[in-house]
Amino acid sequence: MQCFEGKSVYKGIVMGPITVWKKNDYKVKRHRVDNVTQEFARLKKAIECSKEQLQRLYDKAVLEVGETSAAIFEVHRMMLEDEDYLDAVQNMIQTEQINAEFAVAMTGDNFAKMFAEMDDDYMKARAADVKDISERLVRNLCGLEDFDLNTSDMSIVVADDLTPSETVRMDKNKILAFVTVHGSTNSHTAILARMMNIPALVGVELDLDTLQNGMTAIVDGFEGKIVLEPDDVMKNNAITKISEEKNKLQLLQELKGEENVTKSGRRIDIYANIGSVIDIGYVLENDAGGIGLFRSEFLYLGRNDFPTEEEQYQAYKQAAQMMAGKKVVIRTLDVGADKQVEYFNLGKEENPALGYRAIRICLKQPDIFKAQLRALFRAAVYGNVSVMYPMITSKEEVKQIYSIVEEVKEELNNQEIPYKVPEQGIMIETPAAVMISDELAEMVDFLSIGTNDLTQYTLAIDRQNEKLDDFYNPHHKAILKMIQMVVDNAHKCGKWVGICGELGADVELTEEFVRMGVDELSVAPSMILRLRKLVRDMKV
Repeated sequence: MQCFEGKSVYKGIVMGPITVWKKNDYKVKRHRVDNVTQEFARLKKAIECSKEQLQRLYDKAVLEVGETSAAIFEVHRMMLEDEDYLDAVQNMIQTEQINAEFAVAMTGDNFAKMFAEMDDDYMKARAADVKDISERLVRNLCGLEDFDLNTSDMSIVVADDLTPSETVRMDKNKILAFVTVHGSTNSHTAILARMMNIPALVGVELDLDTLQNGMTAIVDGFEGKIVLEPDDVMKNNAITKISEEKNKLQLLQELKGEENVTKSGRRIDIYANIGSVIDIGYVLENDAGGIGLFRSEFLYLGRNDFPTEEEQYQAYKQAAQMMAGKKVVIRTLDVGADKQVEYFNLGKEENPALGYRAIRICLKQPDIFKAQLRALFRAAVYGNVSVMYPMITSKEEVKQIYSIVEEVKEELNNQEIPYKVPEQGIMIETPAAVMISDELAEMVDFLSIGTNDLTQYTLAIDRQNEKLDDFYNPHHKAILKMIQMVVDNAHKCGKWVGICGELGADVELTEEFVRMGVDELSVAPSMILRLRKLVRDMKV
């Protein structure tokens, strides 16, 4: 039995087998082979295994995101049958008498470089596809398991770290908990864990090479620890705590259908944050009053090319229809910083959090922005949709946005495509936006405070830097004063104001937010009923 401590990002407790997720966990070494025929057989077996994996991924994606988005896995299957690619691999094995994995890795690098240097944007995008299928082949040749939770049992995912692109591909119904060696309590893995209502630990000093898939573990988010191969006493204690937590959650279920009103009659809307249409199940299950933050950038992650206008339209339309008249606030594209997307070609930046991201990309590349706005305006016909623009720092940016909106309206009118211009708001995420929030409030329909970025920019602390977790203080008096300032300025203009950052779910501040006059809190679905209970017990 071994016990390791970490930083807890969601308080809960589970027990089950672990699945170790290792990326770049293999080093491809070149060595001479005596039996070329045997290498060809190994290659053929790895190709067939890769095709089966891709077929499973395709079938899963069709159910979750539709045929158009799933097509990338079909493209990868077809590339595994490309004669030029396979001939190059086999020729290298035969002429140089080298192992198949090295031949695949070298061929993948060569083809990816060739595609990347082409002038045609479509062909450039194929570089990522070649790298993807080559890495898959190499993993299968090395006998490494494919990280596909779609086919595994429920398990605790243990990893060095997880990016948003990686988490978006997971089958969330198969995950008991997250445990990572690195990562911040404000990372997207942490946000996902809170949304899914599952325990998660970051900063756990595990040696992944010593772990085996299937080992039993207890993840205790209350005490911030993971126990590997626990003894019977530990198991029995865990079973008792799991049962107690289950009973507490069942009591919260009794609050479904009740209003978020304090004993003195103050009301506050409690909405949910989501990353995709799939997450709406969590929203409905937890009886949220609406969706306060639909992170549309997750439509762009985990793929090799831009989502089309039609793909986006279908996703937004489905969200609007499923919420049946309840508010759905969709944030426009917010990539950059910690959400890097290779096909955007954003380039390396010294400080990406202060760089080319969010609305700055949209205003610099209006074609990307227009496609999203067209999809949003078309989808707004089918429900109570609002649009929210991130990372605003000036009135000039809002004016630029409205100018592009007018262009989009004109295009849709000329094409006689039905649309509706929804309620339009902005996110307050920088001290600059706070200081001119009185002027910004006059220009928009609502304000939503993104406390994650507001905290990092105000305190000059990178929220993704795990070394600074002890200095990251979202309860800092400056942050709370800024929130009050934004609320007051919004209300003077007759506009509503919400909080959609992680601070909205901080139960230590819920009563203070109600006193401030915050109109809406948007939180992980798992926190909806907890906040409802707090609000209903308040005397303010």
